[in-house]
Amino acid sequence: MSSVAVLTQERFNEHRSGLLTEQSGGAAGGASGEEEALPTYKDAFPPLPEKAASPEGTQETANAWTSKLRPLKSSVITQVFHVPLEERKYKDMNQFGEGDQAKVCVDIMHKTGAHLELSMAKDQGLSIMVSGKLDAVMKARKEIVSRLQTQASSTVAIPKEHHRYVIGKSGEKLQELELRTATKIQIPRPDDLSNQIKISGTKEGLEKAKHEILLISAEQDKRAVERVSIDKVYHPFITGASNKLVLEMMAETGARINVPPPSVNKTEIVITGEKEQVALAVAMIKKVHEEKKKNTTTIAVEVKKSQHKYVIGPKGNTLQEILEKTGVSVEIPPSDSALETVILRGEPDRLGQALTEVYAKANSYSVSTVSAPSWLHRFIIGKKGQNLAKITQQMPKVHIEFTEGEDRITLEGPTKDLQMVQVEIEAMVLDLGNRMDYTEISVDPKFHRHLIGKGGANINRIKELHKVTVRIPPDNEKSTLIRIEGDPQGVQDARKELLELASRMENERTKDLIIEQRFHRAIIGQKGEKIKEVRDKFPEVIINFPDPAQKSNIVQLRGPHTEVEKCFKFMQKMAAEMVENGYTLLVPIFKQFHKNIIGKGGANIKKIREETNTKIDLPAENSNSEMIVITGKRPACEAARTRILAIQKELANITELEVSIPSKLHNSLIGSKGRFVRSIMEECGGVHIHFPTEGSGVDKVTIRGPAEEVEKAKQQLLALAEEKQIKSHTAELRAKPEYHKFLIGKGGGNIRKVRDSTGARIIFPTAEDQDQELITVVGTEEAVKEATKELEELIRSLDNVVEDTMSVDPKHHRYFVARRGQVLRDVADEYGGVMVSFPRTGSQSEKVTLKGAKDCVEAAKKRMQEIIEDLDAQVTIECVITQRFHRSIMGPKGSRIQQITKDHNVQIKFPDREDPNAPPPPAPAPPAEAAIQENGEVPDGEVKVEPPVVDPAAPKKCDVIVISGRKERCEAAVEALKALVPVTTEVEVPFDLHRYIIGQKGSGIRKMMDEFEVNIQVPSPELQCDIISITGLANHLDRAREGLLERVKELQLEQEDRALRSFKLTITVDPKYHPKIIGRKGAVITTIRTEHDVNIQFPEKNDENLDQISIMGYEPNAIAARDAIKALVDELEEMISEEITLDSRVHARIIGGRGKGIRKIMEEFKVDLKFPQSGSPDPNLVTVTGRPELVDEAIDHLLNLEEEYLGDVAEKEDNMTYMRSSGGGSASSGDEPRGPSKGFVVREAPWTTGTEKAPDMSSSEDFPSFGAPVAAKASPWGPKRF
Repeated sequence: MSSVAVLTQERFNEHRSGLLTEQSGGAAGGASGEEEALPTYKDAFPPLPEKAASPEGTQETANAWTSKLRPLKSSVITQVFHVPLEERKYKDMNQFGEGDQAKVCVDIMHKTGAHLELSMAKDQGLSIMVSGKLDAVMKARKEIVSRLQTQASSTVAIPKEHHRYVIGKSGEKLQELELRTATKIQIPRPDDLSNQIKISGTKEGLEKAKHEILLISAEQDKRAVERVSIDKVYHPFITGASNKLVLEMMAETGARINVPPPSVNKTEIVITGEKEQVALAVAMIKKVHEEKKKNTTTIAVEVKKSQHKYVIGPKGNTLQEILEKTGVSVEIPPSDSALETVILRGEPDRLGQALTEVYAKANSYSVSTVSAPSWLHRFIIGKKGQNLAKITQQMPKVHIEFTEGEDRITLEGPTKDLQMVQVEIEAMVLDLGNRMDYTEISVDPKFHRHLIGKGGANINRIKELHKVTVRIPPDNEKSTLIRIEGDPQGVQDARKELLELASRMENERTKDLIIEQRFHRAIIGQKGEKIKEVRDKFPEVIINFPDPAQKSNIVQLRGPHTEVEKCFKFMQKMAAEMVENGYTLLVPIFKQFHKNIIGKGGANIKKIREETNTKIDLPAENSNSEMIVITGKRPACEAARTRILAIQKELANITELEVSIPSKLHNSLIGSKGRFVRSIMEECGGVHIHFPTEGSGVDKVTIRGPAEEVEKAKQQLLALAEEKQIKSHTAELRAKPEYHKFLIGKGGGNIRKVRDSTGARIIFPTAEDQDQELITVVGTEEAVKEATKELEELIRSLDNVVEDTMSVDPKHHRYFVARRGQVLRDVADEYGGVMVSFPRTGSQSEKVTLKGAKDCVEAAKKRMQEIIEDLDAQVTIECVITQRFHRSIMGPKGSRIQQITKDHNVQIKFPDREDPNAPPPPAPAPPAEAAIQENGEVPDGEVKVEPPVVDPAAPKKCDVIVISGRKERCEAAVEALKALVPVTTEVEVPFDLHRYIIGQKGSGIRKMMDEFEVNIQVPSPELQCDIISITGLANHLDRAREGLLERVKELQLEQEDRALRSFKLTITVDPKYHPKIIGRKGAVITTIRTEHDVNIQFPEKNDENLDQISIMGYEPNAIAARDAIKALVDELEEMISEEITLDSRVHARIIGGRGKGIRKIMEEFKVDLKFPQSGSPDPNLVTVTGRPELVDEAIDHLLNLEEEYLGDVAEKEDNMTYMRSSGGGSASSGDEPRGPSKGFVVREAPWTTGTEKAPDMSSSEDFPSFGAPVAAKASPWGPKRF
């Protein structure tokens, strides 16, 4: 008798199984027949295949579940890297997990996508486990080495011609080598004659990289190369202690011997050089090897793993020392190996001495632990490590390690010292344990800042009141535990108060709103007007803005939940509007180009503002600032910046350079309020230095300005960075502002002497600094001390006020006191504020009084004496230069004349301009008593008056420039003025090129005139003249002439190129193929155009020659493009189109979502499919176009798909017939009552063989959900296979 089991719910799939109770009554025999028709359990649910061979009877069943599955190989790998204590960059134990080291690791994870886990070894070495994809792990390894390990550097010299083999194709080999060795390798540029390759990284990485580079060089070396395979264990005997023996061999033979370092697991020694040298070196190496192989023996000793580092010594020095002293090599197992066996290899009579040395080094240190609760650790350490410092100062060789979360302290050091330290620490632990207590309370982290209070007010009050220490975890820990430590009673009182505060806060809703701090003032408004409106709108919400000094973006909202949410949305909308329209960019533009940015009548700046829709603010003309501020939407601001920088770049030879400086040094390089970087910018001719945003982690610093000044600034910046990184020290001293100019000296002479003698950098305050007395000295500690001492002596001497007199002839007094005493003010500014008093006007006294610092008074007297000598020796010289050149000589705003006046210390006076429209001066009238002349005769007795004779060669008054000063200086000034007189030269340029030289709206010729500082005159088109005139200074004309001729050559080449590109041919192609040649969205034709660099034009719709395609470009390219189109057409002509009938019900399935299915078929079979449009006469007709064999394959595939999909459609339609009709129906189908359904029934179910019930579908034990834990129990379903 077969058993029957009800598996599912009552109405489970009753329609699909056909178990509808349509017959009103059935015989018992019918029931049994129906039972026989039921499927067996094994048919309905075939078992999974067993690992062992299946019985014959179940073979078919097993195959139902078996499929050919390829084994999956994990793409994630895990590697462990070790950083020894002596090579760790961050050694602060107290900061583990929250200091710079942790931040670096988080940054590496973000950058590379690898996962990092850190752990600390007993010897304070760092183990880092890196998991991720191979490339991510290798990148993370490189970052770990460069950022967590101290970096060393070394150089290796190989022939210049071998450098390219180290770089490899497109730099691939160099990148691979850097990744493999975790180093940075810098290869000199091709134009650099140096053959030194610089390697930076860890000691181990340096050795590996150097070895690999030398191997590459040896392989490429044209001389003899010999590789000798020597067992790794004998390498120390060949190299000798500290490489002494191998260096001697190299010196003796002249060959280069490359022995792989201990960290590289290679046995091959490479020798390069002349054949005789190599042969001699190989013989010597083999001799040493054979001798040692024959005479040496080994002994193995057990040394604790923790003592291995003492045997190795710092950087392996101890091993080298043992090898040198005893001639025995000591082999230590790798640090990641669990082996403790140390092998000594050497001559038998030396092994004993070496063994003694090994044990002596291993046992020179011991390790001990002291039990101490972890919460007492920080009290034992003391504030800033004061308690431990007392112990470590007395016993510096003892290392004390505190492990977070462990109730013990580990001590390591010399045995005698260690015992004394242990006694002291145990006493401290006992004392603290007797008088201290602690407790922990759990408070939601969002309330922590409120418990702390503004500026720590709340928590500091609790600490002082109850005499306890309260440790609230930082925000990044997300911990709820607050720890209270101190006097037992105080701990309990503090606990009670903190819990009460937390309880009160839980009843309120707090939400943080992120708004950039720069918008806070705008939201608050003038006198708080705007924020008052918000507070009036949401009176129940407390809005707290952060203190401006905190530089925080978090605005806190507190109050009832619904009101806080409304206020949050309102303020978020306000902030979004401000962000969108309030983006600000600062653009540094050299001051002299601001007028060009503005343009004539503000035309340029107005145009940029209107076209980019931004607000652009330029600094005032009398301001020293060079920053132009752009405000608006971000893309618009960036567009405006690009246009402004383009104007500057067009006007001047501006260079932009990027320098890589570690981001951690940026703040110290900028200095307080930018003092350090500003001093470099001023010293280097006003270059602009831009540092990246703080906290971005970007190392690149941008320097912009004239090429020479940029290079100078780069050198100074790198030198300052090196000082800061290696040995930076800073000191400050104060001096009265009036002393600063004297301390600096004329042209910086005084301060340069101090810098050169001490090597320190001295920074004086600028006009923008609030503290005008502060002078900063930067450099090494010794240099700073020396410079400070010298400056203090100078300042002391300046503070020593004296009074002195000198004699000055009264005729010179006016010169000194004229223009409101400008000369005296200049003397006072230059010489430390010396006060100079002249006698009153009208008195004939020569006595002039000077009061100030002794050195300043002496220097001022000397300067005044020089001025008097110049006045006594002053002469006046006339320089004749035609008036039309005067404006050119003066330069913009008289800049050139001011420079000559300054350089030669003379006075220059230009004449008044001659008015061309003024009438000539009237002739002098004859005397009244003169007799009237008749016929040209003068009456007797009268004298004839002759008119004054005018010399035609005499210069016009308007052409005479007057120069006053010392004779030799005046003569030099005359030469300088004459050198500024412009001259004209002519250049012959073909007339047809003139319009290209002028450029669009004159931009081309304007650019040349600005670049060469000349005036270029192009003849008008009507003249058809080839001569172009260039007018300017003599020293500029040659450059301008060359530049113009160079431009002519360029234009002629362009003309030739245009002629070559104008080659045109046409090709006849049937218009029906045009869409295919064009391709989808022009993809095909664009590819042809790009590949062959031609222009291809298709005919317009109304064109007469619809089959003509035009191709224009270089002749070979046009022919190649024509051939490509012909090949495409030939391929299209071979194609055929076939129509097939596909049931329209499956069209949607074949086409797929968004055409995915049809695209896949078209790509796979390289055919084109066309489905009928809606409303077409035959909705089942599908057209397939392509090559004949591909069309056939595509049609077969489509027919198979149709058959498959029609089966699903038919099944679905069958199921629909069983669905209950929503309206009326026949009584037989819809109105007949149904009996209870038996559900899905199977025979021979496993649970019928025992006493077990059928599984209950509502039970979570029988049918557990994913991820829910279920208790294991015996089951008739058989043993679990997972």
